[in-house]
Amino acid sequence: MNFFYHAGRYFAMLARVFQKPEKHRIFALQIFKEIESLGLNSVGIVVIISVFMGGIITLQVAYNMANPFLPVYLIGLGNRDTLILEFSSTIMGLIMAGKIGSNITSEIGSMKVTEQIDSLEIMGINSANHLVLPKIIAVVFIFPFLFILSVFFGLIGGLMVGPAVGAVTATDYLNGVQYGFTPYYVTFSIIKTLFFGFLVASIPAYFGYHVEGGAFEVGSASTRAVVTTNIMILVFDLILTQILFR
Repeated sequence: MNFFYHAGRYFAMLARVFQKPEKHRIFALQIFKEIESLGLNSVGIVVIISVFMGGIITLQVAYNMANPFLPVYLIGLGNRDTLILEFSSTIMGLIMAGKIGSNITSEIGSMKVTEQIDSLEIMGINSANHLVLPKIIAVVFIFPFLFILSVFFGLIGGLMVGPAVGAVTATDYLNGVQYGFTPYYVTFSIIKTLFFGFLVASIPAYFGYHVEGGAFEVGSASTRAVVTTNIMILVFDLILTQILFR
């Protein structure tokens, strides 16, 4: 019952969110502001995590393929496909849910408990549209770029770590990265990132928009928002994989 209650309020909020903005110039400026705040400020953590994870995946594939009958270039191929199909889309989505999601919930929740949202409503402004829609557009727009960055630096991480520890030569690694490439894998993962971006922006916004109480409740709402977003990302990952790979 609690699930249907929150689902109903969530879709009711989205109905208010996806209405025509009142002042297009202010709306456009807000989108660019959110792209910088939520997207560009996340580039650093995406690059760092991707470099290390690319190196770790390369080592794990190399150690699990210590077989003279398996070609060494499969190490680069394994790292590439793991990054494209799962890590740079799903795992980075989970990480961004913690960073971006908590930020959105805290910001909107603080405005809610300090009655700034009520002030917007009194002035005749659609607060859900004004506050939430720019964040959704910004996150959905920036997620595919973060995915591409993650794949690129993950491959760079594997290229740095693999030859450095003697697990694979740079030539064999690069041959594996280029071997048997399937372009649809990228299309599939970009579609996933668009869905994940929407979830990462809209679910935390819902929890922040409906928080009641004070600072403690805002913190609790941030925790619930991150947990719920992570669960929904995994659910949609399963659903989209089943639909798009049939």
